[in-house]
Amino acid sequence: MSTEQIIYGFHSITSHIRMDPSSIKEIFIDEFRTDGRVNDLMKLIGTHQIKYHLSSKDRLDGFISNQKHQGVVAIIREVKNKHVTIEDIIESDKSDPFLFLILDGIEDPHNLGACFRVADAMGVDAIVCPKDNAVGLNSTVRKVASGGAESIPFVVVTNLARTIRYLKEKGVFIYGTDDESKNTLNQISFNGSIALIMGSEGKGMRRLTKELCDDIFSIPMLGLVESLNVSVASGICLYEINRQKNKHG
Repeated sequence: MSTEQIIYGFHSITSHIRMDPSSIKEIFIDEFRTDGRVNDLMKLIGTHQIKYHLSSKDRLDGFISNQKHQGVVAIIREVKNKHVTIEDIIESDKSDPFLFLILDGIEDPHNLGACFRVADAMGVDAIVCPKDNAVGLNSTVRKVASGGAESIPFVVVTNLARTIRYLKEKGVFIYGTDDESKNTLNQISFNGSIALIMGSEGKGMRRLTKELCDDIFSIPMLGLVESLNVSVASGICLYEINRQKNKHG
């Protein structure tokens, strides 16, 4: 069964076309835009023979409420339940160690979208989020993700603690981040399959999530800023994990 979703913005739509052009149902373009970005998009549309319409700004505004659509909106076909389960990934025939990013209650769609971009760049196997008290995969997330939401499996679970326990049983080492931890990122030795947990904006990890971690560390801060955006923090941690894995071969 399929449903339809709206995505918007040049980067999001062009990334989506390059990754999965058959999923684009139709595209609406501001009838008065004739700049280079529109020309590049039109070339892509022509290459993949995608249906498009030149539309008024009012019509585009009708698709996206209170959002900056940049004069381009697309309707995409989304397959329900296309996101695999955590069991599907663990039981796959992948030979290399797993790398998961667990987001414990991220509510800002811009943060989730940015985390998708980071996860894609850092080779994450899946992003795992709880079903409740967290943002879902909406049009804003897709725009900010710039294609990452289509390339990284998004696993939504009803019981995050149970999922973490399952990963631990399967040999995945669970790392959590906490600003107050005396252990710092550069003191940790990363090996094997890893799940990195990032807490929600402002509140951090929930108590039970923190208790299930095998180890907890903080990111050393050398300046006056006391905290980092969750996507920036994820990028720093995932980069260090990959750096160590590549070093050890």
